[in-house]
Amino acid sequence: MLAKILSGAVIGIDAYRVDVEVDISQGLPSFSTVGLPEGAVRESKERVKAAVKNSGYHFPSDRITVNLAPADIRKEGSAFDLPMALGILMATGLINRESCSGYMFLGELALDGLIRPVRGVLPMAIAARDLGLKGIFLPVENAPEAAVVEGIDIFPANGLSQVIEALRGITRIQPFTVDIDRLFQTQALDVDFVDVRGQENAKRAVEIAAAGGHNLIMIGPPGSGKTMLAKRLPTILPVLTFEESLETSKVYSVTGLMPEGHGLITVRPFRSPHHTISDAGLIGGGQNPKPGEVSLAHNGVLFLDELPEFRRNVLEVLRQPMEEGVVTISRAATTVAYPARFMLVAAMNPCPCGFLGDPKRECTCSTLQIQRYRAKISGPLLDRIDLHLEVPAVPYRDLAGISEGAGSGEILKRVMAARRIQEKRLSRTKIFTNARMTSRHIKQFCAVDWESSALLERAMDRFGLSARAHARILKIARTIADLEASPGIRPPHVAEAIQYRTLDRKITR
Repeated sequence: MLAKILSGAVIGIDAYRVDVEVDISQGLPSFSTVGLPEGAVRESKERVKAAVKNSGYHFPSDRITVNLAPADIRKEGSAFDLPMALGILMATGLINRESCSGYMFLGELALDGLIRPVRGVLPMAIAARDLGLKGIFLPVENAPEAAVVEGIDIFPANGLSQVIEALRGITRIQPFTVDIDRLFQTQALDVDFVDVRGQENAKRAVEIAAAGGHNLIMIGPPGSGKTMLAKRLPTILPVLTFEESLETSKVYSVTGLMPEGHGLITVRPFRSPHHTISDAGLIGGGQNPKPGEVSLAHNGVLFLDELPEFRRNVLEVLRQPMEEGVVTISRAATTVAYPARFMLVAAMNPCPCGFLGDPKRECTCSTLQIQRYRAKISGPLLDRIDLHLEVPAVPYRDLAGISEGAGSGEILKRVMAARRIQEKRLSRTKIFTNARMTSRHIKQFCAVDWESSALLERAMDRFGLSARAHARILKIARTIADLEASPGIRPPHVAEAIQYRTLDRKITR
């Protein structure tokens, strides 16, 4: 007898429908799975057989063939265990065909019949809704993330027998719901800019970066507060919109990193990979492609501490996602695209010993050593970083003082005001921040007067700035003007923006 159960699988961060077709025919006992199954899918036959028996149901001793359609796309993961088991029991007549119609089934089976959580439930729930299905049966642990998708019922189950009894009408599973508005209630963070003593110039630059969505690199001696500033950057970024939250959550769903009990990522991600990370770990990849750190930082912050310690090839792969906001990974079997719109925040010492320019401690590095150290970061990568910020050591009087600077809440108000100005200006484009402006947008929105133009020309000649650096300066000047609610870019805005190109200048001893 032939049976068919609906399930789903993921390519990239999007899901597609998979028909689990089960045929039981006379012949020697066997269990074969076709449809390009990967290792975990091929092994499912042992889990399914044990789960069915240990749940108290008869497992047929005939020839069983399971086809996963479409058969020309590789299937991976353990989410097909539940639909396979249900398909076998439907083929034996235990489950009525009509009771499964219009529903999707997902879940990994334990040997005792319990249903374990799987990856990628959120995009599969979106796909099920778009297909017009009535509901999804899935593991209890995955219910919160699936329930954020409106227009489809979510039925969480603990075990195989619970699903079977519900399909046979013996018991009923109550649909799971979540309050989306409650998920987006302001969440208190345990860090605040008020904790940062001194470093007013650095906090000003971080505020500019947050207001315009600009990439930032901080150069300073050890202990100057670079990491402290970076970790507090998310506290002054606008709250995620529902669309941003959904897109970010899809990345975390397919990687299995969704926080337990949370249906959505509602706080902007902050990712800080170690400098020993590989290029595949940073960008994504593998034989079966998975998202990397740049995608996990989507709509958030990617912090690279000790930037020159990262391998050169790892840093160079950042250039394309920084420009395009997406990572495309091509393999022989498939090509997938992952979103990667993030703010890059990097930190580095000014020299190998870390004390170049420190008034208290003498630098022991030669000019050649400093040049080699900074040469680990290529010019094209530096050109893509808008703000180059010098972070000096904090004087004792600032550390011991009782006065406190602006807190995250106060800075966030200024950032939000600047963002609203940008959104209004860029309302007819597909971008929302100054950092994403192209050359066409810069020409349209970043016009300068003759005095500002002359100032910029002198800086270009003196520091040998590239055309990309010129565009970065204009974007930063535009953001500074927005923070002051100035309709035009004035010379002080350009002068301050030029200051944030530290690494474009020659090294002096």
